[in-house]
Amino acid sequence: MEIQAQLPGRKLTITQQIWLNMCLTGILLTNTVNWKAFERVGLGEYKAKAISWMFRYSKLLWDSLLKVSLSLVLRRLGVMEGALVIDDTDHQRSKRTKRI
Repeated sequence: MEIQAQLPGRKLTITQQIWLNMCLTGILLTNTVNWKAFERVGLGEYKAKAISWMFRYSKLLWDSLLKVSLSLVLRRLGVMEGALVIDDTDHQRSKRTKRI
């Protein structure tokens, strides 16, 4: 596993692996990060409250997981250099937001 290669001694528990797989599947099927939508797509197997709890309180190393995931994707695509830019301009902001 890529995590073990870059972070020796660290690995995801079985519960974390199952939860992460469910979240990634939910993102692909719903095209959003929405716990209620994941609950519907999962046919009620996981409740939104439980999914949210795992996200907030699990001991996942989110920063490390992001780095490892990006590294793996970029290497598999053969990308050796470039700039990573996050663009969410397609999302409307709150009506109360005056400036960002």
